[in-house]
Parts: sequence; structure tokens; C-alpha cells
Amino acid sequence: MVMKMIESRCGIICSECEFKSKIGCAGCINIEHPFWGEICPVKSCVETKELNHCGECEDFPCKLAKSYAYDEKQGDQGKRLEQCRCWGKIK
Repeated sequence: MVMKMIESRCGIICSECEFKSKIGCAGCINIEHPFWGEICPVKSCVETKELNHCGECEDFPCKLAKSYAYDEKQGDQGKRLEQCRCWGKIK
């Protein structure tokens, strides 16, 4: 996997996301609320723990992160978890 700069809390590569250009999403690091709702549980969890992304958490990969990564409609078959693992190696 190619190392990318940290773009999200959950491991999504925002620069590759269709919503970046489609609706002008600036990515969860740069916005208070996601475009699709009031809160994102993953973003909230990471920010409450004062981390940059899931890969920095001692509980990674947790049930919440896995549920989003493997969600039937919005998941990416774990790609975002692998990205967080890569980001977690950055010190």
C-alpha cells in the first residue's frame, strides 16, 4: 500500500473519494460535521481520544472501525483499516 498523508480519522483517502469533488467535502479532519449527518461515530471517537486517526489507538482495529470498513453499502473491504495501519507507523 502506498503511504498517503493523513486525510481522515478512519483511513479513507479523501483525495480519492467521489464526494470530494461531487459535493466539495473537505474531509473530516477539516470539518466539524460530516456531510451525511450530524456526527460520525469514528471521527467522534478518535477526536475524544485526542488522536489523529484510528491507527494510533491502542484498541485498533476495534469493532467500530471494522463495522465502518466492512459496511455493506459504504465499506471498502478493510482498505481504510490498512491505511490506518500505515499511518500508525508514522512517528
